Amino acid sequence: MKKMKVKNTVRYLAFFLLLAGITSMTAQQRAGGLALYTVRDAMGEDANATLKAVADAGYQNIEAAGYADGKFYNMSPMEFKSLLADLDLKPISTHQGSVTIENADNMMADVRTAGFEYFVIPVPPMGMFEVNMENRKMSMKGTAAQLAEILDTLGKKANVAGLKLLYHNHDFEFEKNENDVVIIDYLLEHCNPEFVNFQMDLYWVTKAGADPVAYFEKYPGRFKIWHVKDMDTDGRFAPVGKGTIDFNRILQKKELSGMEYYMVEQDNTFDTPPLEVIKISYEGLKKFGFR
Repeated sequence: MKKMKVKNTVRYLAFFLLLAGITSMTAQQRAGGLALYTVRDAMGEDANATLKAVADAGYQNIEAAGYADGKFYNMSPMEFKSLLADLDLKPISTHQGSVTIENADNMMADVRTAGFEYFVIPVPPMGMFEVNMENRKMSMKGTAAQLAEILDTLGKKANVAGLKLLYHNHDFEFEKNENDVVIIDYLLEHCNPEFVNFQMDLYWVTKAGADPVAYFEKYPGRFKIWHVKDMDTDGRFAPVGKGTIDFNRILQKKELSGMEYYMVEQDNTFDTPPLEVIKISYEGLKKFGFR
């Protein structure tokens, strides 16, 4: 009888070890990152369920885009960090469009507490960004020199806070302004790389008619995170692998670019639910060899 109990105990122990191994393996198989801006409406409705769906879709890392009044998606920095840890999701970067010189220190403290590594400026901050509502065209108010000075100041603050600052591009930064200056080139050449680097949005670079690889070659090591989203034949956002962007060619220059992380993002998913789109894009990542 005693032998039977021992055998059963061994069987149960082996079963639980196997189960733990399967769970661990599943976590290890997850890869890549998702910009939560893609699922912003779902995050507003039920952040817990949405983040679980993100993890279940296969993503390991996240980029936030939901900070207000000292909270991430209505959670304190520690609550948000704890929720991500429970789901085995890693906070890598966060878009902080409302940052100013005055509120930066408190905001960066919150970002650091939540466990993020990168503090991302998603558009020219402090009133320097505008959208023409008639044609939806984005543009910048002020000069490239003014923006570079602001970014350097914020970059130094981020460094003191234990964070790394990145600037995220759209398409307008690749156009020449009235002074014949290409804004993104000016920023790359004048911002101090010790404090300011860049998040390259591959869709918007392509939309602007520029070549990501050419920028990697001209400014090596400056593009620490990529936004990976595709473009359909009409120039609209598309899931990864369902469009025309040559990710194979771009991915071959990963080391040259300085890329440390990548985040799938799709600003508008049109008729397909965002939580379905992120699954499609995850499969697309595999097609191109993203790891």
